[in-house]
Amino acid sequence: MEEIRLQKYLAECGIASRRKCEIYITLGKVRVNGVVVTKLGTKVKPLIDEVFFEDKKVMLPQQKYTYILLNKPIGVVTTVKDPFQRPCVLDLVKVKQRVLPVGRLDMYTSGALILTDDGDFIYRVTHPKHEINKTYIVTIVGIIEEKEIQQLQQGVRIEGGYQTKPAKVSIIKIDKEKNITRMEIVIHEGKNRQVRKMCEAIGKKVVALHRAKIGTIGVKNLPIGSWRYLNTYEVEAILKS
Repeated sequence: MEEIRLQKYLAECGIASRRKCEIYITLGKVRVNGVVVTKLGTKVKPLIDEVFFEDKKVMLPQQKYTYILLNKPIGVVTTVKDPFQRPCVLDLVKVKQRVLPVGRLDMYTSGALILTDDGDFIYRVTHPKHEINKTYIVTIVGIIEEKEIQQLQQGVRIEGGYQTKPAKVSIIKIDKEKNITRMEIVIHEGKNRQVRKMCEAIGKKVVALHRAKIGTIGVKNLPIGSWRYLNTYEVEAILKS
């Protein structure tokens, strides 16, 4: 998010005029992330930095941008418009704001997808350097072996020669009768069809893929095809995760 001067932030939070807020800062009445700040010109990041005035947390009165969490169904493409006339995520999310998907889920993957009109937020969540976790529930054909789990955990070479970063992998269920394994994979990258390609790299075919969480925000209680607005604290949690 864009940095703004501390006195401006306090004024926009309704504490006082900008000039009065400058006085409060020099008097040591303001803390940023637990540290008293007395230097004018200090900048803060809204929704990321925690600002306190006289021991009370202050926040902007309302969000400037729109943030939406969608539980995307299978068969819907993550685009604004589709040349093949397939259903798009914006067919499900109808708001007056011009929101865009934050990253992608392929047509055959369901689950958590955020849409917003905040360009800085899109960059922060999608760029791998910020390492925001994405949690997937994956069902593969076959019984996975310990050595294959270790390969995923350490990183594998996928199509195009890219070496994936280490992943967190845990087994949810092994069904020997149906010859399938269901597991949870947590990554912070966002290569095209990455989880599917990771499984292919160890010789396993994905038959079902669902993104359960982005950061700490999940869709467990959000029906498939439904959406809701994220609140300020949820947006802040994702930016800090």
